[in-house]
Amino acid sequence: MKRLLSASLLLAGLCAVNAAQAANTTTTGQIVLEPPTLIALSVEWPIEGDDNRNARVAVEYRRKGDTGWKTGHDLIRLQREEVFLRGALDYIAPNAFSGSVWDLQEDTDYELRLTLTDPDGVNGQDARSPVVQVVQAHTRPEPKAASGGRVYHVYPPGFTGPKQQPAFAGLLEAYYQAALGGDWGRASPVRVKAGDTILVHAGVYLSKRDHYSHEINSRYTTCCATPGDGTYYLTAKGTADKPIAIVAAGDGEVVFDGDNNTVLFNLMGGDHHLFEGITFRNTWIAIEAGQKNIAGSKGLSVKRSRFVDIGTAVHSDWSGSAGFYIADNDMLGRESLTSLFTWYAIKPWIDLPNFAERAKMKSFYAVSVYGQGHVFAYNRVRGFHDGLDHVTYGMPDDWPNTPRDRMPVAIDIYNNDISVMHDNCIETDGAMHNIRVLRNRCFNAALGAMSPQPIFGGPVYFVRNIAYNAWWGPTKIHGDPAGIFYYNNTYVGEFRMLTPASNLHLRNNLILGQGTNPRVLSVDTFTNYSSSDYNGFRVNPGAAESFAWNSPPKDVVSDYFPERKRISTEALPMSEMSRGPGQAEGQGRTLAWAQSVPLEKRSFRTLADYQKATGQDRHSILVDYSDFVNAPMPDYTDVTHVVDPLSVDLQLRKGSKAVDAGLVIPNVTDGFVGKAPDLGAYEQGQPLPVYGPRPR
Repeated sequence: MKRLLSASLLLAGLCAVNAAQAANTTTTGQIVLEPPTLIALSVEWPIEGDDNRNARVAVEYRRKGDTGWKTGHDLIRLQREEVFLRGALDYIAPNAFSGSVWDLQEDTDYELRLTLTDPDGVNGQDARSPVVQVVQAHTRPEPKAASGGRVYHVYPPGFTGPKQQPAFAGLLEAYYQAALGGDWGRASPVRVKAGDTILVHAGVYLSKRDHYSHEINSRYTTCCATPGDGTYYLTAKGTADKPIAIVAAGDGEVVFDGDNNTVLFNLMGGDHHLFEGITFRNTWIAIEAGQKNIAGSKGLSVKRSRFVDIGTAVHSDWSGSAGFYIADNDMLGRESLTSLFTWYAIKPWIDLPNFAERAKMKSFYAVSVYGQGHVFAYNRVRGFHDGLDHVTYGMPDDWPNTPRDRMPVAIDIYNNDISVMHDNCIETDGAMHNIRVLRNRCFNAALGAMSPQPIFGGPVYFVRNIAYNAWWGPTKIHGDPAGIFYYNNTYVGEFRMLTPASNLHLRNNLILGQGTNPRVLSVDTFTNYSSSDYNGFRVNPGAAESFAWNSPPKDVVSDYFPERKRISTEALPMSEMSRGPGQAEGQGRTLAWAQSVPLEKRSFRTLADYQKATGQDRHSILVDYSDFVNAPMPDYTDVTHVVDPLSVDLQLRKGSKAVDAGLVIPNVTDGFVGKAPDLGAYEQGQPLPVYGPRPR
């Protein structure tokens, strides 16, 4: 009997070992190629197993036909990270790899070579047998008016000069077979087809909303023939290579004036429209392109246009929106450009005179769009609540059975110049995988320059961005996001979080305390594989605590504490939520979520103490404002003050300790000068990025 029992125990032990090995080995699924953008390609590679997280996917890429391969950034490992916000979000990331290559050439064939290795074995083979997959992909071209299509000429009311033919009085007369207006406003069928171009000649196009819009009523209504809401409803269908183009003719400024209406252009029924060289003004929403669970458009492009005196430039929160291209535009909201304020009733703002009146929102966001494959690039954005946003949508449709064309993935936000935001410059909120936020400049943001609240699994890449005069700080991390990379950013302001994040990684950043929070770095994370290193920190003089790293106990890989789901933080003021776990002492209360999430709390006065105790930031250094050419610490004796971006130079001065102090990161530090990459957004010896609209 004893022998039989011993044999049974031995067999059970062998089975347990085999099961553990099976759980640690990797089985690969089918690679998914996400929608391409102009400069980036991205993939997802689902797997099973690899419970011990030691598998890796190396990335190489090349233009098709080239012989050599370039090294890309490794794919990020997703491992069932949780994203939760009571009443809105309850998400668990898939077991997978995901990632991007960027700064590619547009309209070009590429090959991506992915090599998956696992010391425990892959697909039943031993560790000496990696899986290598090569996928073919093509970057998108910039949307342009098609050649060979029909061309229609539109003139403003009262125009008496010579006209190019065929000529029409107002946009709708060219777009539809007629612009009858009034009771007949919906009678005319669409005239334009895919590939057609409407050339709009100089003048002001203003619909008289308070007139019965019919051609027999007055000469003014022949301009527009819009319904009583003054909205242009455009419902034709273009294609990606043959958009319906509405383009300024080049003989002077073209202005569409909304007469202070709610929506100027409604594209919810039309696909692949291109606006170029147009001025949109005097309206709440200049272009409405989608409403959640109702309808929306695909392939909207807006180029080299101006938005003036508006509430929102472009909006769509329809989940099927895809392939938008919003580039080289100048967007000016209705908020003051000389005095920065915010909407949130926290100190020190709430103590300012007339807070309730000054906190009223005059403009919302410049761009807020949900979906996939979007590009927001080279825009100048000023005077809004938010700048460029991915829509805060909630859970992806029908998750976990979301159709591929309804997943918010593969989005680029780059080289934008954003200033005077009463909340955030950029939000990636509610997106899933492969969001690239590259080389943006953010000045004068009251409540967090750049926000991932939340990210569903990731990755989202924040690379070489600038944040300055951002009172709350450079980031606003909320909603338990997962899968975030911060690389080579220059962040003036403390790096802090509202709720913990998972799978969070920081490298080569400059993070300078500005005195609005004691800690220069305060990280709360559910995953012990979050990491930080090769950064430069400026601690706040005299701070009792300068660094905090709060995570599960060291022998626990991750711990999401399901009991936290019963706790709501919505009623807590941001002034308390910003303090971090166990620090909400201002009103004698402790954070509700901190009570329910027993992360191991670790705070330190010095960088050396923090490095020794946590193992994080072992190669990081201390820096100061003197490391910049000309960038003083922001002066918050007046929190409403606005800083001119051209008055600050955040390049590293010669001899700075941050020069050559970074880590080589493929696709991020390519082309660095010297012994190693520099810290921060600017590499000495390399040209500065272009922010805002490019010269023609």
